[in-house]
Amino acid sequence: MRVLIVDDEPLACERIRTLLRGEPDVEIAGECHDGKSAVERIRRLVPDLIFLDVQMPEMNGFEVLQMLETVPPVIFVTAFDEFAVKAFEVHALDYLLKPFDRERFQKALARARHSDMAEKLRGLLAHLREHKPYLDRLVVKTGGRVVFLAADEIDYVEAEGNYVRLHVGRESYLLRQTISNLDSQMDPAAFVRIHRSTIVNLSRVKELHPLFRGDFTVLLRDGRELLLSKTYRGRLKL
Repeated sequence: MRVLIVDDEPLACERIRTLLRGEPDVEIAGECHDGKSAVERIRRLVPDLIFLDVQMPEMNGFEVLQMLETVPPVIFVTAFDEFAVKAFEVHALDYLLKPFDRERFQKALARARHSDMAEKLRGLLAHLREHKPYLDRLVVKTGGRVVFLAADEIDYVEAEGNYVRLHVGRESYLLRQTISNLDSQMDPAAFVRIHRSTIVNLSRVKELHPLFRGDFTVLLRDGRELLLSKTYRGRLKL
């Protein structure tokens, strides 16, 4: 069984490689660390099984699969995506929740050997396309406490590497989530990505002021200013 490992965390890849070394019927066909290269490798290598991270920069695991004409069997790997875990459980599609032990890993691998996972995956993706869920609440750990934020409380979101900063009035909260993954989970009728590093709540926007070369200044109702880049103008239908 030829396996492809897709995860943006080197330690997670190493963990999977280590566990697979003890499986005599498994060959590691390759490894990649972002969604774009994953699509190319899957098309080229046609692996028998993919260990696929849910949350990666620029393109998440679901988006990777939606780019494929033929979907191989997949075991999803996730650290904190509660929706994904629930979706996999409903559709009986296996996943590994980080951190996982050898016993849990072997159960997932055994299920991949003996189950029609590709068919289940197609059912899951069809369900997601028809009933795309949007976040209505976020849970943030900060300063030793847990804060529950309603999505509509957020004024705007800024990217900070593999984290995002949620701006809520005078407060801000750091969440371990890439901006692309968060963007894919927000209701596009309420939240729009206006820059590669910014998502804004449309209800907070007061005015747009044109700048040079197709960019705009976005003026919020509280006086704060953001940048709408030319690349993302189409999302506001300008």
